[in-house]
Amino acid sequence: MAQILRVPATTFSRSFARYQDEALSEKVIEVTSHGRVIGGYLSASELEHYKSLKRREREVLIVGELDEDTISDIENAQYGIAPK
Repeated sequence: MAQILRVPATTFSRSFARYQDEALSEKVIEVTSHGRVIGGYLSASELEHYKSLKRREREVLIVGELDEDTISDIENAQYGIAPK
């Protein structure tokens, strides 16, 4: 896991080049304002890791809200066989 560095927004904006270099060494920069995190800056490798995690997220479906086609697809699904 990447190291996390917390920096106030004013410091981050005044010293962007420094924190850009910090992020290159696998760090995550949390930018704060009045003591709470308002954003972040990631190294390129951490950004790729984030993107891969987002691709793996699953959609949550509520059974009572499913349409008939979706219910039919679930009922007819076969384990280990990807849909075409």
